[in-house]
Amino acid sequence: MKNILMTGLAATALVIAGCKGGDKVPAKASTKSETTKTATKRAEKAEIRVVGSSTVYPFSTKVAQEYKNKTGQNVVVESTGSGGGHKLFCEGTGATTPNMTNSSRRQKKSEFDKCGSNGVSDIIEVKVGFDGIVLANALDGTQMDLSSKQIFQAFAKEVPTSDTDCTLKANPYKKWSDIDASLPAATIEAYGPPPTSGTRDAFVEVAMEGGAKKFACLKDLRAQDKSAFKKVSHNIREDGKWIDAGENDNAIVNTLVNTPTALGIFGFSFLDQNGDKIKGANVDGIEPTFENIAAGDYAISRSLFFYIKKAHVADNPGIRDFALEFTADEAWGPGGYLEEIGLVPLPDAERAKYRAAVENLTPYSQ
Repeated sequence: MKNILMTGLAATALVIAGCKGGDKVPAKASTKSETTKTATKRAEKAEIRVVGSSTVYPFSTKVAQEYKNKTGQNVVVESTGSGGGHKLFCEGTGATTPNMTNSSRRQKKSEFDKCGSNGVSDIIEVKVGFDGIVLANALDGTQMDLSSKQIFQAFAKEVPTSDTDCTLKANPYKKWSDIDASLPAATIEAYGPPPTSGTRDAFVEVAMEGGAKKFACLKDLRAQDKSAFKKVSHNIREDGKWIDAGENDNAIVNTLVNTPTALGIFGFSFLDQNGDKIKGANVDGIEPTFENIAAGDYAISRSLFFYIKKAHVADNPGIRDFALEFTADEAWGPGGYLEEIGLVPLPDAERAKYRAAVENLTPYSQ
């Protein structure tokens, strides 16, 4: 108690001495670094709000956790789907609109224009990495080996009469074996992303278009009339064989565990994180693995993005700091903590390009 009392008296004496005239006592150096103080001030500002892709969601959430641990600033990440995220992001620059949006596809020209018409004129585009879209089933289910053509035949609303006859008919295939006798005699049942999802957009653009082109007559149609080809290849069947499963990919994983004959369609990262429960189908003879996606060998691959609303950064500089954390090599680079949960990193040159866009807050254009 004596030591505590003496310490308190000494501290009081220092305060009194500092109030007297004469020579000034130099201020004691702050124990906090300027960076920490700046981060603390930013933490007192409004939280950062991120919306968008369910595929980018786990990566964004991981970065949000790391960023909060370092700065104390809260980042709220919402899984609204890519389309839903762009819609919210482009509503305007008001304080209640999102600061950033994640996307499992590039922002569409129509979305970019909508942003502009609502005053969201300076947008920073950042490509995050690569991801594969997998068709997965329960670990104890049959191993599926599918071709791009068979995937189109399974999920298109209408299919050609034959390879050479593009007369369309309602999809007649009820079982996988109806498509090819070598496939299981199991009912076609797939839990896939809804129309608002970037995964859905990428699936129809990469997998369904790729499969449609395996029909000679549809390949010719594409050369003659891209709009007509797109209408055929993008039209998913609506007879109950494809079930829109919402934006919660973890819920799809649980459904697959309980329904071994069903397939789920989602980003590779969810397969990577749930390898003890589910397995991926081989597509065109290639297994959906990190290495095959990175090499470009796996057919159903796509790029992932996030977008920053520059107009919000002046009032909340933490938005830029969060994006810098996302684009740090320890996060998105080879061996980074995002690779550990399934993100396939960009090449060095692309990472440098998008890192610079964040550092300089360089808007992009379409």
